[in-house]
Amino acid sequence: MTIPQIIISQIQSIDNWALSAYGSNNFYSIDESSEYQGGLGFSVNGLHHKGEVKILLKWIDVYEIHFLNNSEIIKQYDDVYCDMLVEILDYIEFGTKD
Repeated sequence: MTIPQIIISQIQSIDNWALSAYGSNNFYSIDESSEYQGGLGFSVNGLHHKGEVKILLKWIDVYEIHFLNNSEIIKQYDDVYCDMLVEILDYIEFGTKD
């Protein structure tokens, strides 16, 4: 299983409808780098955030999530564990909780 497949599986294990609810499309794989093992990128069309999302798996086995508009990071979450993915991604629909 590839890293993008694992990320999708982890999201769906928490909420099978989350990616559909976010209006997710245009999924793509993010290659390994010195900072990341790889990741998943996709476009969203949510109530609060319309743009792009990148979920990056760091070498220390935690995720970094970027919410982007026109390639500019507008919100970033660091040190996200897999059981927190949907809670953080809900920013797409509901905005920030902080």
